[in-house]
Amino acid sequence: MNEVSTESLRASLTNRTVLVIDDNEAVLTALDVLLSFHGVRVLTARGPEEGLAALARHEVELVIQDMNFRREATSGEEGIRLFREIRSRHGDVPIILLTAWTHLETAVELVKAGAADYIAKPWDDARLLTTVRNLLDLRSAQAETRAIRERRRAARAELAERFDLRGLVYESDSMHTIVSMATQVAHADVPVLITGPNGAGKEVIADIVQANSSVRDKPYLKVNVGALPDELMEAELFGTEAGAFTGAKARIGRFEAANGGTLFLDELGNLSGSGQAKLLRVLQTGEFERLGSNVTRRTKVRIIAATNANLLQMIREGRFREDLYYRLNVIELQLPPLAKRREDILPLAKHFLTPGYTLAPDAERALVRYDWPGNVRELQNVIRRACLLAPEPTIRAGDLNLPETPSSPADEPVLDRRTIEQALERAQGVIAHAARDLGLSRQALYRRMEKLGIKTTESVRPASDS
Repeated sequence: MNEVSTESLRASLTNRTVLVIDDNEAVLTALDVLLSFHGVRVLTARGPEEGLAALARHEVELVIQDMNFRREATSGEEGIRLFREIRSRHGDVPIILLTAWTHLETAVELVKAGAADYIAKPWDDARLLTTVRNLLDLRSAQAETRAIRERRRAARAELAERFDLRGLVYESDSMHTIVSMATQVAHADVPVLITGPNGAGKEVIADIVQANSSVRDKPYLKVNVGALPDELMEAELFGTEAGAFTGAKARIGRFEAANGGTLFLDELGNLSGSGQAKLLRVLQTGEFERLGSNVTRRTKVRIIAATNANLLQMIREGRFREDLYYRLNVIELQLPPLAKRREDILPLAKHFLTPGYTLAPDAERALVRYDWPGNVRELQNVIRRACLLAPEPTIRAGDLNLPETPSSPADEPVLDRRTIEQALERAQGVIAHAARDLGLSRQALYRRMEKLGIKTTESVRPASDS
């Protein structure tokens, strides 16, 4: 091992605590010398009871354990019992198994059960050190991820305590940013423009803005601009006088009805040119006329608008007024599609479940790796349908009736760093288990880890290698 790699190892391993459990004094001494030379704080134990006592007394970051602890023992049963006991008491501590070639099959089975790795005796020093470093680095990353997740959970809880979030379910940072902004601008008497794809939750964000505004107790009306033809839209917004058109009766429009409160205009991009001009006038002056009337009326309404359209592109094409865009776009909240905030998929899916129903692990994996072109609305429909049609309360992947996920690298699901780190944490660093959890091949997971700068643990044995 060259000087550069030795220094690099020492920098990674200094002051890390490793427990070695082996009844062979020579093994304990050899590993103590090897690991201590690279800065590791080494604890040694000569048997299972002594090892479990050391784990109870000290903050151990990694365990290296033998498979037999009596000279006459060769079955590995003692090692299996010790491994299971450590896993039950200290589930987050990675375990490396020291094994003779005769115990290789047993070691592989324990890797499938959650052991981080196995190393055959006599071991190769360089490989063992690399394994130890990789597992300790992964454990540090997992601890940091847990700490970040706890801080994020606390921030979400604080926000939900301070504001009315209308029951919104989310975990992603991107949604937390959007929700935080929505609560911040709620009290400002300015228009809010909410953009994002259909089904992403724009109306819920509008509800949050209104629920935390100074006019939350005033009228709150909603108009789907895209649901009515042009000739009826102006009548809907501004009202009509009797005889304004055939069969027309006198009625107030939404601007009058929402006076003093909030008006939510959904699918704003579908508003006609005439409607855009009148909307601009209301925003600028608060004045409007009913259809068929010359009487100018006044209203004071807080506007929240939403659209899935690219309004800037529509402006370039002459289909949307630039002055109206900038009048509405004082505050813009951009909702990402569900595929860009995969941390929200499972919390939302569980929220949509009928009481008494649960998701099997294969169903959770299928939900996470699907791209959700219909966003939250599609997810809700899929879960509701599965609850109605599934033969049992435990919903499996086949009950979701989702399209098959393409297997080509170009079509593999986009996963962010946090999602991958969570899968690695659940899999206790076993690459094959994490890849299966994410619906990826082992090679595809390695590619993503390399791209995102997540340290790989090359020595971890994937279950499929057994």
